[in-house]
Amino acid sequence: MNAPQMSHRQTLEALSGLLLALFVAMLSGTIVSVALPQIIGALNGTQSQYTWVVTATLLASTASTPVWGKLADLFSKKLLLQLSIVIFMVSSLACGFAQDTAQLIAFRAVQGLGMGALQVLVQVIMAAMIPPKERGRYNGYLGGVMAVATVAGPLLGGLIADELGWRWCFFIAVPFTVAAFGLLQATLRMATVRRDDVKVDYVGATLIAAGVSVLLIWVTFVGDTFAWLSWQTAAMALGGLALLGVATWVETKVAEPVVPLHVIRRRTPALAILASLAVGMAMFGGVVFLGQYFQIGRGYSPTEAGLLTIPMMFGVLVSSTVSGRMVSKSGNVKPYIVAGSAVLTAGFLLLSTADHQTSLVLVCAAMVLVGAGVGMSMQNLVLAVQNTVPLRELGAASGAITFFRSLGGTVGVSVLGAVLANQVAASIAAGLARLGIDASRTGGGSTLNLAALPEPVRLVVRAAYGDATGHIFLISAAIAAAGLVAALFLQPVKLRDTLDLPSTTPEEKSTVS
Repeated sequence: MNAPQMSHRQTLEALSGLLLALFVAMLSGTIVSVALPQIIGALNGTQSQYTWVVTATLLASTASTPVWGKLADLFSKKLLLQLSIVIFMVSSLACGFAQDTAQLIAFRAVQGLGMGALQVLVQVIMAAMIPPKERGRYNGYLGGVMAVATVAGPLLGGLIADELGWRWCFFIAVPFTVAAFGLLQATLRMATVRRDDVKVDYVGATLIAAGVSVLLIWVTFVGDTFAWLSWQTAAMALGGLALLGVATWVETKVAEPVVPLHVIRRRTPALAILASLAVGMAMFGGVVFLGQYFQIGRGYSPTEAGLLTIPMMFGVLVSSTVSGRMVSKSGNVKPYIVAGSAVLTAGFLLLSTADHQTSLVLVCAAMVLVGAGVGMSMQNLVLAVQNTVPLRELGAASGAITFFRSLGGTVGVSVLGAVLANQVAASIAAGLARLGIDASRTGGGSTLNLAALPEPVRLVVRAAYGDATGHIFLISAAIAAAGLVAALFLQPVKLRDTLDLPSTTPEEKSTVS
């Protein structure tokens, strides 16, 4: 049965709390990304710890996203969203009080639970309120809010880190979460659907999280702490794959799988997931390592680094808003996904040419392309998947696409961080050798606390980071190109006018057994 359609005014009132909640989650990520070099430097952290402050959040968010999506099909969506806001607020406070990198990484993992819930539940609730034909229009608002948060985040993060100290980059989320909670309580009215046969696949979610975690830990330390051909590699790589294999088997047996294989086996969701992996790497990896490039590699302050990320956020803002309205007007979503994937690939290719002396005009032009590609493809991939499933599977399908996009970001940040760490270590060792300095006596430049390093060593470290960043964006370009190929093979999608599918779709009939 279709849910009663809300008026435009009622929808906008409800969206006020939803979009503010999403704004909080997006803002926290972008604020921290710019302040992260200062945070890790103040806590005497290393490049690996820098990566894991981000990876811990993304991993927890990724593992919990499908669970939240499934719970949204079973329990009160409003109550779940408010619970996620509370989790996010408490963990943000804890991050602000962290005394070392280990504590910060642990608290960021908890924060990821709230972030994962906010990201998927907002999209699920919007999909339950708004027919697909109109959803592109409101997705334009969604993309606009995400872009504003992404633009404001680096600027706020830089200013806060410079003026108030990095701890306030976490504390600032508290008033926003309180306001979002209040708005949702006052404006969001949704019928609660309760089922007696509630079954949540906690085993599958745990196995997925464990398998991905083991593989990411292996990627972080292989080639440095132990060799590629070693018993540690065999144990961790094969162990991680075995855990994921068992998780896949579990997903075929349980009644309510966290990753619905019958949905993702269909052509459109499967291809959209492949493309989303590339978008996830762009959205997370781009912001995380560009902030480090500007501060460590080019010597800019957090505030200046925040200003320098504006071109990418401008690209996201314009492309997501314009493409959202054009999708609603035409009802066709594939052309915008293909165009976005192509622009994204071009942007990464241009970024791959950057080093510590590259013209900022060239870097900013590449960032505009990356932002435009993300804006055109990210929400439209979700829309394409939502259009192919019935209303009863909306939460699971939305959770699945968000899960794999987050997984792309998690793997991307971890892999790119590991490549960057190895490149930087080699460059610093060579640079110090040219100066006749023993790398072991300076820690090899592993610390990001540049203020504690002698001036000659500091210059070597800056050049190493600036030059190594281009290598990781070349990898991103290759993955974005794979996403483009997946987008090209998507079937043309015409958005339907109703909330639910009127009957079984041809794609459902063609599901591979």
